[in-house]
Amino acid sequence: MAIPLKWYNISADLPRPLPPLVDPLDDGGSRIALLTRILPSRLIDEEYNLSRYIPIPPEVVASYHRIGRPTPLLRAESLERRLGVQGRVRIYYKYEGALPTGSHKINTALPQVHYARLDGAEEVATETGAGQWGLAVATAASIMGVRAKVFMTRSSYEKKRARRVLMESLGAQVVPSPSELTRAGRRALEKDTRHPGSLGLAITEAVEHVLSGDGRRYVAGSVLESVITHQTVIGQELLDQLPEEPDYMVACVGGGSNMAGFAYPAIGLRLRGEGFEKTRFIAAESTASPRLTRGEYRYDGLDSGLVLPLARMYTLGRNHVPPAIHAAGLRYHGAAPSLSLLRSLGLIEPIAYNQEEVFKAALLFARSEGIVPAPESAHAVKAAIDIASRSRGDTVVVFNLSGHGLMDFESYEVILRNTGGESLG
Repeated sequence: MAIPLKWYNISADLPRPLPPLVDPLDDGGSRIALLTRILPSRLIDEEYNLSRYIPIPPEVVASYHRIGRPTPLLRAESLERRLGVQGRVRIYYKYEGALPTGSHKINTALPQVHYARLDGAEEVATETGAGQWGLAVATAASIMGVRAKVFMTRSSYEKKRARRVLMESLGAQVVPSPSELTRAGRRALEKDTRHPGSLGLAITEAVEHVLSGDGRRYVAGSVLESVITHQTVIGQELLDQLPEEPDYMVACVGGGSNMAGFAYPAIGLRLRGEGFEKTRFIAAESTASPRLTRGEYRYDGLDSGLVLPLARMYTLGRNHVPPAIHAAGLRYHGAAPSLSLLRSLGLIEPIAYNQEEVFKAALLFARSEGIVPAPESAHAVKAAIDIASRSRGDTVVVFNLSGHGLMDFESYEVILRNTGGESLG
């Protein structure tokens, strides 16, 4: 099959207009105007684009070929047998972990770094939690010949050593956040010298760094509509690969790019009355940061320091500092505006899981299918297993295995030590 030549933009099909980004009411400066100094200019254009399809630049299409798109859709027959559901439940998974960076994040890193370079930027800066996004940015920057600075939440900087070393091997400078390099970081460290970091704070640091010098651009890992639109290469490929229309489509949710990229092309068909009428769209998140299950739907800051505009989204509050869980990529305080709108309309159904049950599901999947999932993706694995186990009739489940866990060995080592490597059936 061919790589899509256009990204799908769900803004064109939403049943009501997407609430726009706004400036804080109690501040005289415009955060929206400041975006022109922060983001690549073409990313800003895409953020406000209402067209259903946005052409993918030929340079980016070529890069997608280079990294190995399209990714495979696989049938989890061994898992079906292990669960005892073979014959009545069919489980499929889209495997983004087959990409060289091990996750879906490279799908938006490539166009964003390309856009930054077209603006004349010599350096890109960003935040990362588990390191999947940071690794994607480091890879794209190395391919395109620009520098990369990555502010990595301190808990992950200390525990996710494999991805940090790989980022540094690719030439990126990786900084533990909070850091002494920015005002926001120093303020956080004054309050708590062992601050574990948060994605909201790391974003503030990365943006502050960009604004403190010339020739820099910030690249965003999720939440922005332009960013999640890039990920729809996943869902468009999926529509061509699916042998049958699913009853359930499942993905994990941090900021929303994974779920959106996987499900939006199908949801768009549903909104236009062109299919997927029976499909339920399940968003699996962590109980450590349950923004979709327990958050409020309101305007809030995209980052903890309010350097960026406010977005209307499901949020736990921009100052949310979650515990240092293994699934560090799911620790963001909010969810993308379009995903939040769809959740408010009941088209997205959220569910939250704790770390113990997620890793039990991850090990069951690994011992069935031979693929160790990333801790974040394991939330989708858990949801898919639960759905399959509860099913009493003919059911089709497809989920996005958005990353592999080969560089999360520290997390699995802890889990195996705590469980004694127990048999999972």
